[in-house]
Amino acid sequence: MENWAEKSKALKEKLCLSSEPIGYKRFEKAGELDSVQGMMHWKQPSMFCQVPFMARVGGLTVGLTSEDNVGERCKRIHGLLATDEKAMLQEAKMLSRTWMPSVEEGLKQQNDYPRIPPGEAIVVGPLSKGNFDPEVILIYGNPAQVMMLMCGLQKVRYERFQFHFIGEGACVDSLGQCYNTGKPALAIPCYGERSMGQVKDDEIVIALPPSDMDRAINGLEILAKIGFKYPISSIGAYLDPNPLLANYYSRKKE
Repeated sequence: MENWAEKSKALKEKLCLSSEPIGYKRFEKAGELDSVQGMMHWKQPSMFCQVPFMARVGGLTVGLTSEDNVGERCKRIHGLLATDEKAMLQEAKMLSRTWMPSVEEGLKQQNDYPRIPPGEAIVVGPLSKGNFDPEVILIYGNPAQVMMLMCGLQKVRYERFQFHFIGEGACVDSLGQCYNTGKPALAIPCYGERSMGQVKDDEIVIALPPSDMDRAINGLEILAKIGFKYPISSIGAYLDPNPLLANYYSRKKE
């Protein structure tokens, strides 16, 4: 098992994160949850939106099975229940009374969901516990912190990042998107994540494949040596920035 506690600490310190980086893992069989030390099997009625908060702020390692009392919509998104046309139509009808203009548009949204293949159990917990190898890592922060993380990734290997916004149920834009593509996924948390999951007004989230944790940390270390780090120092909107920028963006011939 990787030293996730050490990596979590490094990332948290470099970005001054106010909550813990967390991991997600899906299991084919519910009995596999027993291998996760310190796991709390959450049986109280809940929505998935609440689980990341329990992990990143409450410090809990939360296990859920397909038999637990979690919203069925959440189960169909996050790897606990298969979906079908009947279920998607029911969701679309509900969405037409809330976030979507019609049943037809609601069905379009349902078909766009990057759903995680169903198994019998999932676990979500702080990386600092180091008690399981995650399949996806979630990091919550303000836009400047997440921007620096993404710049750290680019400093090691450039790629142009894109993000998705599916609307309500936007946890799929981070967790589901990353799980299915194996690529970093930036997302704007939705209404449910903010009302039930207590995501702050100024927080966004990025999901990383575990293999990109070292890439992010190494990139942030390189940027810090240049002078680019969080918190971001202010040059000032009304000052001549050229003398300071010359320290970073030298025009000297190689």
